[in-house]
Amino acid sequence: MRLIIDTDTAGDDCFSLLLAMKTPGVTLEAVTICNGNVDFDQQAENALATIEAAGKSGDVPVYLGARKPLIGDWEPAQMHGADGMSGAGFPPARQRPEEQHAVDALIERIMAAPGEIEMIAQAPLTNLALAVTKEPRIARALKHLWIMGGTDNSVGNVTPCAEFNFFIDPEAAEIVFRAGFRITLSTWTLTLKSAVFDGDQLARLDALGTALSDFHAKVSKTPRAVAEERYGRVICTYPDTLTCACAINPALITEARDAVVRIETGGTIARGFSAVHPAKLGARWPEYRNNARVIGAADNDAFFSMVEAALG
Repeated sequence: MRLIIDTDTAGDDCFSLLLAMKTPGVTLEAVTICNGNVDFDQQAENALATIEAAGKSGDVPVYLGARKPLIGDWEPAQMHGADGMSGAGFPPARQRPEEQHAVDALIERIMAAPGEIEMIAQAPLTNLALAVTKEPRIARALKHLWIMGGTDNSVGNVTPCAEFNFFIDPEAAEIVFRAGFRITLSTWTLTLKSAVFDGDQLARLDALGTALSDFHAKVSKTPRAVAEERYGRVICTYPDTLTCACAINPALITEARDAVVRIETGGTIARGFSAVHPAKLGARWPEYRNNARVIGAADNDAFFSMVEAALG
């Protein structure tokens, strides 16, 4: 599997990168950085530190992309600590970012290998919206696009209506969903159903005693504390990592449906809301055409085994 990951590297984003780099048969060909979780330059450092922790320094190029959303203001996430790594204090990695802009790197790499590369978009969709606007042909040249974002008509994690990635740049999300990509959507709704590790599972990961399990424990310290305060029990959520796992092993997906996904861009209260409609609506309203497969559930035990193997 040939893979590109677009990321706002903090917390769970790091574990998604690790899963891609440590799973046999997967080649992580590039990482692109987008505005999102924490300070943009810190996100780049976090990606480089994760690549180094995986023993891949110099093997996976990192490209810097859009530092701010298309229209709105950037706001940091609140669950990863100021540095996005729970204040772990990792030293600067030896590898440095590439000079080429992420948007140009995406276009160049996808168009050079049509039908061969899959992409995980686990940040606001600014980079991809800019890329497909500049070169619309990438929508069909990309083998498959796996997006972590939005909700399945349910409560968000940054406002009652919106998940963080879509809330930060809903205009970019709407562009991407209307561009013609082959999309599978992994939502925050799915995260709460299938991408939560409980206290026993987290203890098993901590007990592995490897350098990567130690990395995981350090980086997930703040998200664990935030989740425990929010949900009243020892858990940690892995939305990006589950998205990566489903891309690598689609057999994890136990429930999915084709749907029409539209993103609210004009409102204030509902800004960033992802409206997921039944695909059959397209028969009545041609402008509402099926444009994504939405994952409804995934195998948590099998997902955990993949993460455990990657950290072991």
